[in-house]
Amino acid sequence: MKIGKYEFDSLEQANSKINGLGEEHKHTIVRLGNIVLEQGEYDEDGNVTKEPVYSTKYSVDAMWIGINKHPYGWGTKAIEIESEGVHGFAGVSYQENKM
Repeated sequence: MKIGKYEFDSLEQANSKINGLGEEHKHTIVRLGNIVLEQGEYDEDGNVTKEPVYSTKYSVDAMWIGINKHPYGWGTKAIEIESEGVHGFAGVSYQENKM
């Protein structure tokens, strides 16, 4: 199995790629959305003192079974990070299994 992390311009673009996979690829997809890049800050009453900063890209993680390269059209949306990221697949290391 291989894990890929991807950034799309929008939810609609991500859904189009996901829906286009069909039955030929065994996969698990997790839609992460616009992830938080900088945490917000809050006072003791829970009021926002600094708004969180969100990515303008729509993030998706994918676990691919039986393939060793990105499906057609996915490679251009792939990102590589130096950590495990904000999401993981039940104990499977991204760093050890990245696409």
